[in-house]
Amino acid sequence: MQYATGQAGRIIAARLFEGEDVYECIESIAGKENIKCASVLITGGFRKADVVVGPEEETPKIVPKIMHFTGPGEVLGVGTLYNDDKGPKLHLHAAIGKNGESLVGCPRIDAKTFLILEVTIIEITGIDAARKFDKKIGLNLLNIE
Repeated sequence: MQYATGQAGRIIAARLFEGEDVYECIESIAGKENIKCASVLITGGFRKADVVVGPEEETPKIVPKIMHFTGPGEVLGVGTLYNDDKGPKLHLHAAIGKNGESLVGCPRIDAKTFLILEVTIIEITGIDAARKFDKKIGLNLLNIE
């Protein structure tokens, strides 16, 4: 286990509009505001998203199982923002629902806003953390110094 203790820094409230890409918008805000570590909350709607719902295969390398969500539908999500070698990277998990059916997972690909998405970014200061490539797993994973 790795962990560090930090403090809450700035809090950013944002509104995303119809069709805007969730990852592009949130990572763009983090880059412009020079946010290196943060917790992210989202509330609103998704037009569509490809959602990782678990591994298709675990070994020798994780292969994600992806399900397509076609909205519009409601969404609640929590995530984290940490930099990798290219800048801020969002890791988001969400519950997405439409007509009483739900899908829970990581909306990783082509996540587009339906009508409005409210985003709250809570900056974490005082810790040294970043996403670093893990050769064994094949993903950029959180590392806390």
